[in-house]
Formats: sequence, C-alpha cells, structure tokens
Amino acid sequence: MSEIQAWTTVFIVLSFGTYIMIAWRSRVKETEGFYVAGHGIPTVANGAAVAADWMSAASFISMAGLIAFLGSDGSIYLMGWTGGYVLLALLLAPYLRKWGKFTVPEFVGDRYSELVRTIAAGAAIIISFTYVVGQMNGGGIVFSRFLNIGINGGVAIAAAIIFIYAVLGGMKGITWTQVAQYTVLITAYLIPAVAVAQTITGIPVPQVSFGQVLDSLNSLGTELGMNEYTQAFTERPQIDIFLVTMALMIGTAGLPHVIIRFYTTKTVRGARYSAFWALFFIALLYTTAPAVGAFTKFNLLEGVNNTPVAELPQWIENWAATGLVTIADDAEVIQSVGNNAASGADLIVNNDILVLASPEIAGLPAPIVGLVAAGGMAAAMSTAAGLLLVISSSVSHDFYFRRIRKTANDRERLLVGRIAMAGAVGIAVIAGMNPPAFVAQVVAFAFGLAAASFFPALILGIFWKRCNATGAASGMIAGLLLTITYMVYTLEVFGTQANDHIFDISPEGIGAIGALVNFTVAIVVSKLTAPPSAELTEMIERIRYPAAKRRVPVADAPGRTQDGAA
Repeated sequence: MSEIQAWTTVFIVLSFGTYIMIAWRSRVKETEGFYVAGHGIPTVANGAAVAADWMSAASFISMAGLIAFLGSDGSIYLMGWTGGYVLLALLLAPYLRKWGKFTVPEFVGDRYSELVRTIAAGAAIIISFTYVVGQMNGGGIVFSRFLNIGINGGVAIAAAIIFIYAVLGGMKGITWTQVAQYTVLITAYLIPAVAVAQTITGIPVPQVSFGQVLDSLNSLGTELGMNEYTQAFTERPQIDIFLVTMALMIGTAGLPHVIIRFYTTKTVRGARYSAFWALFFIALLYTTAPAVGAFTKFNLLEGVNNTPVAELPQWIENWAATGLVTIADDAEVIQSVGNNAASGADLIVNNDILVLASPEIAGLPAPIVGLVAAGGMAAAMSTAAGLLLVISSSVSHDFYFRRIRKTANDRERLLVGRIAMAGAVGIAVIAGMNPPAFVAQVVAFAFGLAAASFFPALILGIFWKRCNATGAASGMIAGLLLTITYMVYTLEVFGTQANDHIFDISPEGIGAIGALVNFTVAIVVSKLTAPPSAELTEMIERIRYPAAKRRVPVADAPGRTQDGAA
C-alpha cells in the first residue's frame, strides 16, 4: 500500500466511523424526528448542515475543475448556485418554515390539491434521483483513485455507508452527521488551497493571490491549444451562459432536499439565522473555488508543457489507472491539453479529478492528499443522504400515507420510508456507475428539473393568491415534460442518440425555459378557471403576514379584520 493510500484509508475510516457513530446516537423512532429532526436543531448547526447538504460533490469535486477548463465561462456555476441560495433564503425559506410540517410536496398539496401533491412528490423523486447519481459517481471517483479499487466498487461502498447512517437517524442523524461532514470538507478544501497559494504566489490567501497567475495561465493555455483563461464566451454561447445561470439559480431555490432543511429549526427566526450562517459557510468554499481552479490548471499546464510522454509527472500515471486521465496513442510530446476526447488533445484530463488531484499536482505531502479524499467523500455523502431522505419521505409520507393508507401509524410509515430509501440506493448505485456526464453537469440537470417544476409552484403559491390547483398542476407538468424531453433529446441517455442543441441551448440551461413555460401555463390556466377557496386564501395570509398585519374579513363580524381591528 502506498503512502497516499495509507493516509487516505486512515482519514476515510476515521470520518466514516464518526458519521456512523453520530447516526447511532441520533437514531429516532418517530416520523417527526425522522423527517424534520423534531424541529429542534440549533441555528448555527443547522447552517452548517444546510451548507453541507447544498455543497455536494459537484461543488467540492467538480466545480473548480469546470472553472479550470471553462475559464470565465465557469462563473455560471458560481453565480447560479450562490445566487440561487440567496434567492431561496430570502424569498422562500422563512415562509415555508412558518407553514411547517414535513415535506415540500405537503405544502404544495395543502396549498393546491392532492393531485398537485402527487405531481410534486413525483417531481421530487425524479429530481433527487438525478442529483444523487452525481453524488454516487463522485464517491466512486474518490475510491477509485485513492483506495485502488474500481469506480463501480467505490460507488457501492459509498452507497452502503450513506444508507446505514441515513436509515438509522433519519433527518436528526443526517443533520448532525452533516455538521461533521461540513467540518471535514471545508478543512480538506482550504488547507491545500492555502498551501498551493503560498507556494505559487507567496501569499497564503487564495481569494487574494490567485489573480497573480492569470496572465501566465493565459499564455500557457494558448501554447497548449486552449483559449485564454480569462476570455469570455469561448466554451458556451452567450445565450446559454444566461440560461444555465438562471436555471441553476431558480433551481437552487426549488430544491426539495435544501428546502426541508429549514423545517428543522425551532422557529421562523431560527430559519432566517440558519440561512445567514449557511451563506457564510458556503462562501468559505465558493470564494476559494476560482483560486483552486486557476492554481491547479497553472500547475498542471506548467508541469506538462512540451514534456515528453516518458517524463510526465507521477500523478498522471496514478490517475491514468482510473481511466480519468488519458494520453493520445500517437503523442510523443505533450503539445495540447483538453478535457474530452473530442478535443483531439495529446493529454485528456477529466474535469472531475482536478480538485482531488490538486495536492499531487502541486507536490503536497501524502496526508493532505488523504485529507482531500476524505473531504470529497464528505461532500458526496452529505448531499446524497439528504436526497435519499427526500425520496423516502415522498414515497412514505406523500404517496403511501396520504394516498394509499391514511391510517398508517408512525412505525409503519418509518418502515415504508426505510424500504423506499433502500430501493432508492439500489437504483442510484446502478445509475451512478453509468452517469450521462460530468458530476457537476449531472447535478445541473437536477437543478434544471427543480427550476421547471417546484420554483414556479412555490413562488405562485406564496405570492399570488389567484393561482389554483388546475393552473399549478398544468404548469408543473408542462415545465417538467419540456425539460425532460429536451434533456433526453440532447443527451445519450436511455439508449437515445445525442442531438444538436436547439438555438444553442444546452441541457443544463433548458430548465430556465421550462420554468418560463411553467409560469405562463399556470397563470393562464388559473385565470381561465375558478379561483381558490376562501380557506386557501386565509392559509396564504397566515404564511405571509403576522396576525396584526392580515386584512382578511371575519365572516361573523362585517367590517372587522382577522385581528379585530375596525
């Protein structure tokens, strides 16, 4: 066993052992504890859990790699995901927490109808499955390189660990596990970033110092057949940059597994403060990611530029064993670098390895390499657990309890939820072994689906009292169908052939169009059909305003408002 494998094994065993111990100590036997942690999570802890839940393998493993190869076009991920979180925290989270209960489909069902609840539960399952595929694949990549096993075996191991602690503790166990996972992932991300910044620039603050390498990075890139790093719109058309950013932003605000995190706080005020702390914890990684992308690409290009194949750095041989780094058969000297086979480059480097390989590329010691591996696993597992809980709650609470067996007790509902989680893990493992794209791209598809389904229904449900069940159902179905159809049309999934993008719109950006269609159909259909009942109007008033601010007339006291004022 190499030194890197030894340190990786140590860090992963210690961190996994901690996660399972936390889950065991937090195990629950009632549905409220399983789904919303009994509404008892402290503000700062919930903020850390939100950050860990939201910052998936895409943020830790793949985002900096995409930024490295996309250059300034990679800002779509930074702007879309962080902007979307602010949108969620300010526009939706406090209102949904004030309403309470267990799941996002439950709010949609109470606001509109049982039919819309069923559609929402189905959408939540589709979104969560798509998202969890990226997490499983990210876990497989970590295990494949650092523990010297196949990616498929790594996916299976990661899934087994996630299943154990998610089933034991439900939301309560997942929340406290995610606090530990955030600690691991942010430590693993910042330590090598600071070390590399100090080595390259002499300034150990990545957010400040990475600008010093940009000119050199532009020169190296053009020498190796790439675009200038800082040049805009080289990898994506301008319209697609806008649409992908918008899809990621409104998709973030509609993600069920992130929204339910705000149900776990003790009060609405706690939900607001949780949002603040989560934004702080998220910013620690997201303000560092551009520096990690720039430093890693600089070290990579400088280390291979015009280098004979026989003299390439050791890290290339290490990662070539996983199939994620390849050298062209006819290459003798590296004169071009790319991130996919279609580029025809001498050296092909998968986006998803750059953060994990960054310590090796920079020549950092083995313990840091092992720590980064543990951080990558923490990021993948923290989000996957939240997604599996959404699938479990949608099946057991929104389908089984609300539609099939309304007399089911807590024990029966928990059993159904755990069985659903086991089934979800099995399907996710199979899909994670055969993902349709890079980790961050797969995750972006999930955001597009959330944008096209949940975001319009939630916004209209809270801020437009005229929206009715027929409009919401029609809008969600139209938005989802358009988005899913276009993704299947442009990707090689389900045995289909990939087709050219229409009007330069990528499958990552179609969710923005799907959301627009959802809004339009929901508004038009609602205007053409009967308005919601007075009870639903009052429900919206209760969510949006304190009692003293409401102006809904009381039936038995004409001329007086709900709070008794004339």
